[in-house]
Amino acid sequence: MSANDSVVISGAGLWNPENVLTNTELVQVLNEYADKFNDEHASEIEAGTLEPVAKSDPDFITKASGIRQRYVYVKDGIMDVDRMRPRIQERPDDQLSHQGEMAVAAAKKALSAANKKPADIDAVIVSCAYTQRSYPAIAIEVQAELGIEGFGFDMLVACSAATFALHRAYEMIKAGTARAVLVINPELTSPQVNYRDRDSHFIFGDVATAMVVERGDTADAEHVYDILGIKAKTVYSNNIRSNFGFVSHAFDSDPFGPDKLFHQEGRKVFKEVCPMAAEHLAVQIEAVGADIGQVRRWWLHQANINMNQLITKRLLGHVGTQDEAPIVLDEYANTASAGSIIAFNLHHKDLKSGDLGVICSFGAGYSIGSLALRKR
Repeated sequence: MSANDSVVISGAGLWNPENVLTNTELVQVLNEYADKFNDEHASEIEAGTLEPVAKSDPDFITKASGIRQRYVYVKDGIMDVDRMRPRIQERPDDQLSHQGEMAVAAAKKALSAANKKPADIDAVIVSCAYTQRSYPAIAIEVQAELGIEGFGFDMLVACSAATFALHRAYEMIKAGTARAVLVINPELTSPQVNYRDRDSHFIFGDVATAMVVERGDTADAEHVYDILGIKAKTVYSNNIRSNFGFVSHAFDSDPFGPDKLFHQEGRKVFKEVCPMAAEHLAVQIEAVGADIGQVRRWWLHQANINMNQLITKRLLGHVGTQDEAPIVLDEYANTASAGSIIAFNLHHKDLKSGDLGVICSFGAGYSIGSLALRKR
């Protein structure tokens, strides 16, 4: 592939909030809530008509997931046993949205890394698990804030949103409809977490990532990666869900009830997604004319350390090392679509010219998206 017809990733950006929420803190408020709930409903629990709220401990969380902490956009309110959700202040229509603020912070870092100015960008894609509102698109708001001409749009593909958006950027560059595309993943997940649920209260953290995708002949950054191929797959599954939406306003039920927040059948997800992801990656590598052993680094989705270890063992014949398949969820937790992009941001500058790498995300849908890369 010549520089004139190649498509590259030329810049990456990572922004995280200052607020850290540890497993110990989450367990403290969950157990406080469990005591309160179970005491208030002791008679129903004793009669067998109501299930008690289960308690947790930090060691359980680390063993089950590999997560030790997470960053949250707003910490206030989460540790309040009578609230247990972030206390985010609503902003007026003429002020930059919270998610827009996160997106701009990551975008500026990606633009700087790519040596690009807003005038060099033709399109902005904001792709993540949730958007703060339906319209106007967060991408258009961010486009205006950065002073970018052209167009922008939002897209939601849950945990594969980042890779699917990179695919769309790749296709736009290939088609000649854009010279450079800014892809941003502002994952504001904490408002959708059920902090009263032992099985899911620890899973998510907030973060924003961004990447610049452009024509190979215009790239002049320090770290440039040719996109050798893209691959995507979706298979419908009910095992990971978040049912909140505008139609909730019309339902005769709690629009913020547990079923409207994130919930999953974790064991089923583990059993079904791991072999899908391993097979997907094997096919992806073969499609670009390479062997598994030639891949220098795997930037994988960061949902659960046990999933990543099983997938790398299927691919490599052994559990991937931190150098082969970096784990970042111990610090960041599951950040929906941003996990693999965080791993790339933190673990790509040491690669040498000619080294191969793969970005892959997988999750709700089920959806899987990947990109095979080669460093220039």
